[in-house]
Amino acid sequence: MNLKLEDVKGLGKKAENLKEAGIDSVEKLASANIDDLLKIKGIGKASAQKYIDNAKILLEEQSDETESEVKESPEDIDEEKKIQEELKKLEEKKKLLEGKKVEEGDFILVKITGKTQKGRIFQVSSVEDAKKAGIYDEKKEHIYTPEFVIVGKPGFLNEGLMDTIEKMNYFEKKSVRIPPSKGFGKRDPAKIERIGIAKFRKLNDGKNPELGQDFVKKDGQRGTVTNILQGRVIIDYNHPLAGQNLDYNIEVIDKIEDFNDKIEYFMINKGIPKANIADFKANYNKKDKSIEFIIPKQFLFQNLIMLKFGLAMDLQTNMGEEINDVKFIEIYEKMPIPAPATTPSESVMKKVEEYNKQQESEQEEEQSKKTE
Repeated sequence: MNLKLEDVKGLGKKAENLKEAGIDSVEKLASANIDDLLKIKGIGKASAQKYIDNAKILLEEQSDETESEVKESPEDIDEEKKIQEELKKLEEKKKLLEGKKVEEGDFILVKITGKTQKGRIFQVSSVEDAKKAGIYDEKKEHIYTPEFVIVGKPGFLNEGLMDTIEKMNYFEKKSVRIPPSKGFGKRDPAKIERIGIAKFRKLNDGKNPELGQDFVKKDGQRGTVTNILQGRVIIDYNHPLAGQNLDYNIEVIDKIEDFNDKIEYFMINKGIPKANIADFKANYNKKDKSIEFIIPKQFLFQNLIMLKFGLAMDLQTNMGEEINDVKFIEIYEKMPIPAPATTPSESVMKKVEEYNKQQESEQEEEQSKKTE
């Protein structure tokens, strides 16, 4: 900040008089003598001292502000440096990829906004978009991210979207309408089940049915309670978007090439929150192509069977040339055992002392009887 003479507190119109006398900066006023100021018309001794002191204070304040701006912690500097380096890499990567065709087998990120024909948004790729669309749910925050996709591989996107992406270039944007046959299929009446309320309660941990609730069969089939009528519960196992034409806006926004980044995205795909990815220490052995995950403490007592199985299958299926065995290590640290109140040796000594006292007491009693 460039300081002006007028910034000195209490100086006001006297600034012009000082400038005429050659004192035209805050620095000159701070280093001036009282006698220099007394020569200027309208300035007394008390005022002169006040102006000089206020100029010095102003310079000190500016110095403090400058220092606070300059004194950044090493961590802040490192973090800023990392961010700048990352942005530079992304820019360079974008220049290399822009206009290039997406190839089969590429690991990519796709930004998607999905709507029904009636305009209801059901899929977005960021928290901001979810809030704008009015579908944000704090508990599902992890789903508002770009889709991780292996081009041409089933199980990542519906058929219509995959067909579209296979013909796209990197950073190209497209709008497309997907029919039910290439989306989530036609509605199948055979997938609608009617069961009695009493039977439903048994399958639902004794709880009554509620409209719209999710219901999972023992075989893992997922459905939704769509009606409760005349003592019967109607459960629809069709996908909620089955039978509908769907409109999508899509953009291929990145290509994932780094080995560790691919592992990270497979972990996120299996439901591990991005904030916890670093807690799962992953060690890769290039020699035998095995990868080992150390389960963090906070996840040790959660049921991770399906997650571990799914992650292992994904890595072995999609990164088979680089990964053979997938290992999960669970470390249960030994709990400290509270020290006993007395050590074994102390306990023995105590018993010896008690025995000796008892013997002495008996001897004294015996001696007393003889005396009598």
